[in-house]
Order: sequence, then structure tokens, then C-alpha cells
Amino acid sequence: MEPSATAEAQMGVPTASREPSPVPPDYEDEFLRYLWRDYLYPKPYEWVLIAAYVAVFLVALVGNTLVCLAVWRNHHMRTVTNYFIVNLSLADVLVTAICLPASLLVDITESWLFGHALCKVIPYLQAVSVSVAVLTLSFIALDRWYAICHPLLFKSTARRARGSILGIWAVSLAVMVPQAAVMECSSVLPELANRTRLFSVCDERWADDLYPKIYHSCFFIVTYLAPLGLMAVAYFQIFRKLWGRQIPGTTSALVRNWKRPSELEDQGQGPSTEPQPRARAFLAEVKQMRARRKTAKMLMVVLLVFALCYLPISVLNVLKRVFGMFRQASDREAVYACFTFSHWLVYANSAANPIIYNFLSGKFREQFKAGFSCCLPGLGPCGSLKAPSPGSSACHKSLSLQSRCSVSKVSEHVVLTSVTTVLP
Repeated sequence: MEPSATAEAQMGVPTASREPSPVPPDYEDEFLRYLWRDYLYPKPYEWVLIAAYVAVFLVALVGNTLVCLAVWRNHHMRTVTNYFIVNLSLADVLVTAICLPASLLVDITESWLFGHALCKVIPYLQAVSVSVAVLTLSFIALDRWYAICHPLLFKSTARRARGSILGIWAVSLAVMVPQAAVMECSSVLPELANRTRLFSVCDERWADDLYPKIYHSCFFIVTYLAPLGLMAVAYFQIFRKLWGRQIPGTTSALVRNWKRPSELEDQGQGPSTEPQPRARAFLAEVKQMRARRKTAKMLMVVLLVFALCYLPISVLNVLKRVFGMFRQASDREAVYACFTFSHWLVYANSAANPIIYNFLSGKFREQFKAGFSCCLPGLGPCGSLKAPSPGSSACHKSLSLQSRCSVSKVSEHVVLTSVTTVLP
């Protein structure tokens, strides 16, 4: 990911090497005041950008922390998919807490103020977070594809999920080492290098012009284009399986022997009569299908938002690093605005994920409400983030044929009546 638009493109300052020349101290001070007044002090629209960054920072940190706490403190939420969601949230917390403040200052001041060491560390962590996010979304799609489209080929477990997460981080940390190796900090105005860090640049330095073209082309394909293409194919097959007319796993014999509630009444059985075993099996199948649909819908939205948020910065990186654009930009403000907005979108994706979970997952929504009620008394009594009691947890696992949860037999008949429309 591009750590910042270069000061050369943003300011139009010549980059040709020059020998430091003696400058009168008064002139230097006056020149620094001029730079602060005309270049560094935030403009009115940049105050809007600062407010947007602060909002993303707070939402991303609070939201992703609640996601991790919800899964950690509730055993019934420790599913394979939720383990990967927690890993995605950890990557979002990392990039938000460490990289977002640096990106904001660079975008506003157009200078790198953090020294040579952090010039290598922060862009490296940004690249690692991108790799972790892409690999995590890929593993989620692969897990859902096996579970729904080919359930007999592979059985995912929590242990395998944890091993996959460790592998994701190991691969990401190793693959992104070149990003740290090529980052260097330099000053655009060498005569002021000893007086101030203003207009220092943290940018890539390659031995040959061919190397960045190869590296960024591969980076775009490996971390964006190819994974999104494969995930799109996987979710398309999942969509066809879950939203097709045939309910996954439902046998034709079960459908043939299914009796509607009206048929039960004709046989002298009232609505309070306990449903036949095959009917209850069918009900369990429908509940499982609905749960899988909700999960798949949430994950598809997460993937779509990720693709949209990372598209601008990915395209701008390819245009700049591979095709050499923006070196002599005639409209500096337009280039600056494009890079700045693309940086903000990357961090906005970290804040968007918890919001998606809140609206599309009932379990996460309940845990978020419980967490906020502990901090904000006005929202009601403080809910517990601990796992529910065994009696209530049985309700969450009511797919069992022997389940006797608090759902009444009358409500079972109502549900069964509503699902008859999905039959072929």
C-alpha cells in the first residue's frame, strides 16, 4: 500500500540533487514561517479530513475491540468463521493504532516527521495488514465454499483455523520484507535538513527503474486482483447453492413425506399437536439454511466493501509505480486529493467491518449492545459479555431433533407453514 503521495508530486518541488548552500539564518526562519503558513497549516477542507480520520480512528478501535471481546468471552461464538473474523479485526486494530496517525500527519503536513526507523516500520506494517486482510478473507471464502458446496470433502475445525491464522501472519510478515527494505527517508530541501524535518520524504528507493514496476505489478495481482477473483467465484457458487430452489441437504424423500399443517388438521390433529419427526427434521434443515444465508450475506458484504475501499489506492499505486504517472502533475491539488482520499478509504474499511457485523449478525449485535450498556448507563442495564447459561445456550443449538427450547409447538407450525413456499 502507498504510504503517502510523494512530496515531489504534491508540491512540485524539484528533486534534483544539489549541494547545501549557506543561507542566512534570518532568511531560513522567514522561509520556514512562509512554508508553515502557505503549505503546512491545514486548509479548510483538510480540517474536514482530520475530522473524518478521527471518526474512523475511534470507530475502528472501539468496534474491532468489541468484536474480539465478543468472541473471546462467549464460547458459543467460537466458530471457525468467527476465528477468522477476529483475525481480521486484529489486523484492523494494528493498522489503525499504528499507521493511521502517521498517515494523517503525512497527508496534512506533506512531510515525514518520524525518522528513518519508522520510515521502514510503518509502511511495512501497512503492507502486512493488507496481506493479512486478503488472506483472511480468502480463507473465510474457502471455508464457506467447502462447508456449503462440498461438505464431505473437507471438515474445518477450530484447531485448523488457529493454525491457518498463524500461517497467515507468518506468510504476510515474510513476504512483505521487501517493502521495508526499499523504504528510505530523505529531505527535499537539503539546506534545511539540519534545521527541521519539514519536507522530509519517506519513499521507495530502487536500484533500477524496472524493479518497482515488477514488484508493484505482482503486489497488485497477488494482494488484490487474483484473490478477489477467486473469492468472487467461490461466493457465486455459494449464492447459487443457498438461494437455489433446492434446500442444501434436504432429501427428496423428506420432501415427499412432508405434510402441511392443513393436512394435519384434516387428519384430526390440531395445531398444538407435536410435529412429526420428519417435519422437525425439515424445520432444523430450514433453520440451518437460514443461518447459512445470513452468514454468507454478511461475508459477501464484507468482501464487497473491502474491494471498493482498496480499489482506489491499488489503481493509483499501479499508475504511479508501474506507468510512472504523477511525476510532473500539472494539477498538484487534484493528485494530492486523490491520494489523500484513497488513504482514508483504506482506514475506513477497518471501521466499516464492525458496522457490517452489527447490522447483519444478530449475535454480534447483542454483544455490542451488552458492551455499550456497560459503558453507557443510559442504554439500559449492563449486559454480560460472558457465555449464556447452559439452558439458554441450548436454544442457540436448537437444530438438534431432540431440542425442547422455549419455542412453542404452535410457533413451530407457523414456521413450517411459512417455509412450504420454498419447496420445489
